[in-house]
Amino acid sequence: MPVVELTRQVTFASGHRYWRSDLTPAENEALFGPIASPYNHGHNYTLEATFAGEISPADGMVINIKTLDDMIRRQVTDEFNGKSINDEVAHFASASPSLENLLHYISRKLDPPAEARLTSLLLREMPDLWGAWRADQPTMISLTRSYEFAASHRLHIAALSDAENQELFGKCNNRNGHGHNYILEVTVTGEPDATTGWICDLLALDEVVNARVVDRYDHKSLNEDIPEFAGLNPTSEVVAQVIFDRLRGQTPAKLAEVRLWETARSAFTVRDS
Repeated sequence: MPVVELTRQVTFASGHRYWRSDLTPAENEALFGPIASPYNHGHNYTLEATFAGEISPADGMVINIKTLDDMIRRQVTDEFNGKSINDEVAHFASASPSLENLLHYISRKLDPPAEARLTSLLLREMPDLWGAWRADQPTMISLTRSYEFAASHRLHIAALSDAENQELFGKCNNRNGHGHNYILEVTVTGEPDATTGWICDLLALDEVVNARVVDRYDHKSLNEDIPEFAGLNPTSEVVAQVIFDRLRGQTPAKLAEVRLWETARSAFTVRDS
């Protein structure tokens, strides 16, 4: 029988803080940086849980949605929704309530019926930040940060005639170029630090991505202003590859993937091989 995957999305609202009561304010600030605070801040979390199994000949399902919703509510959302994670979820009295640690905790809490198995989790903390866990790499967490920049480009190959370029690229060959509001998703991966719960410092990741890509490309012509595109036809495939190469070895955790959205309908992904 073929295996079918089922993904269910749920939401919960929780507060948390990056602050350890056994440390001084100076020690907390040294550990957690600018986000260290003895006071909570909150998030509207979105959790996507994916399960796999065979279709039951009795009811045509992998797992009954009502059963699944009840399980996720009992095992996850009831414990977190409307709660202070540090103060009301026992595990996090001594563990950092990071996105990474939350994913590991939820992966251990979810115990589906025998007919299905948990294969992956995605937990979105903010619109521009989410993490993922996979059952085949249970100690690893991937973290994705989203950025935006506006840039123009012209699709043109110098070796072709104007007529050939126009035939090949159409309006994208406009002599004066055209622009996009690009969305850049950068994914890094690693094992969370035992103390901070992070696979990397997000501010350090932001600093690298902004310096090497976002601030460099924003409100620029890729063809005219950016040296790394000299001699290249800056299709979004090429732009994504160039960005990946510029970030490879520079991010504070291992670079796993770069995804570049040119429009809401077109995305281009480069992964670590």
